[in-house]
Amino acid sequence: MTKMDIRGAVDAAVPTNIIAAKAAEVRANKVNWQSYLQGQMISAEDCEFIQRFEMKRSSEEKQEMLQTEGSQCAKTFINLMTHISKEQTVQYILTMVDDMLQENHQRVSIFFDYAKRSKSTAWPYFLPMLNRQDPFTVHMAARIIAKLAAWGKELMEGSDLNYYFNWIKTQLSSQKLRGSGVAVETGTISSSDSSQYVQCVAGCLQLMLRVNEYRFAWVEADGVNCIMGVLSNKCGFQLQYQMIFSIWLLAFSPQMCEHLRRYNIIPVLSDILQESVKEKVTRIILAAFRNFLEKSTERETRQEYALAMIQCKVLKQLENLEQQKYDDEDISEDIKFLLEKLGESVQDLRILTKLLEVSDDPQVLAVAAHDVGEYVRHYPRGKRVIEQLGGKQLVMNHMHHEDQQVRYNALLAVQKLMVHNWEYLGKQLQSEQPQTAAARS
Repeated sequence: MTKMDIRGAVDAAVPTNIIAAKAAEVRANKVNWQSYLQGQMISAEDCEFIQRFEMKRSSEEKQEMLQTEGSQCAKTFINLMTHISKEQTVQYILTMVDDMLQENHQRVSIFFDYAKRSKSTAWPYFLPMLNRQDPFTVHMAARIIAKLAAWGKELMEGSDLNYYFNWIKTQLSSQKLRGSGVAVETGTISSSDSSQYVQCVAGCLQLMLRVNEYRFAWVEADGVNCIMGVLSNKCGFQLQYQMIFSIWLLAFSPQMCEHLRRYNIIPVLSDILQESVKEKVTRIILAAFRNFLEKSTERETRQEYALAMIQCKVLKQLENLEQQKYDDEDISEDIKFLLEKLGESVQDLRILTKLLEVSDDPQVLAVAAHDVGEYVRHYPRGKRVIEQLGGKQLVMNHMHHEDQQVRYNALLAVQKLMVHNWEYLGKQLQSEQPQTAAARS
């Protein structure tokens, strides 16, 4: 999916049905700022600015105002958020901020610039909002934080980032619990609304993972296990899509591809691919598979991912998908790419097993048996594929070959095919070496 623009894809991927409906309702309920001024809850300066800002209808008019009064804008919004407790008004302020940032991503800078003047950061203004009770307020604040973090020039770091990622993980885990049938406290929110709010949280994660530094922080926070937990439970196709989208984003980093080897990602995605009836889900799984094979810089890593896909019968799925027609040419390109790469991996193994089957040359047989053993040692997943191709039986047949080198390499290969724990074997061999040396002396 090389042509997919990450920014456009992520923006489009944030489903906001419930939030969009509530935001429209919030916008329609104008706030009487004059009453707040009379009650001495806001300053005359903030009251005057917010009333002028509300009168600016077009994006151009707002932009002109913000270019000269950006600092005042940030100051007013922050003052209003921190001094007004009425939920309806806080919702209105957050909706205005979110609308303002969505209109022009560069506007995030007004909050960073304002914070810098007081030798602070933008995060303390919004992070406390995640502790409020109202779900709309909480999720609007979460959206704003994600936009500031993803679109701003200053990265969220340290305890602020940990706090935000832990909040995201908690929200996604609550979805995981719902999927498993465990009762979860959701207050007065219906399960449908709750599901849409979780999709909003997933959208925040998608936005964050566009930034490479946040990918590493998410993985360090055990975020991959959180994603896998959601995917392993029953969740709607939209959330499924968003979680796989997050994996796709992680796999843009070669270092992440290395790290992700330790998770059971390929079997989970291949199962979803087999059951998928939504083209968007199919597309993002294929794109993630492609990233694993294309972005990994280590040959060993690419081969391990390829073997995992072969073992999970992805080749067969690709052949079936190839017969279908798609409006999105990226899907066809990804299918072609994956078929080619997985075909190459299978061909490597087929050549070895074919040599073991038909060759009469002892040297060729010895080398082929040796290579099978090494293949299994480096790529444990390759063991199953070799067995499927009949390679294990062929190697065993050569354990009684008349040539000593063939027998020796066949025996070693069979031992490697039988071993499940290489680390354990290595320790055993190391412990036996001194004894062997002593016996020889």
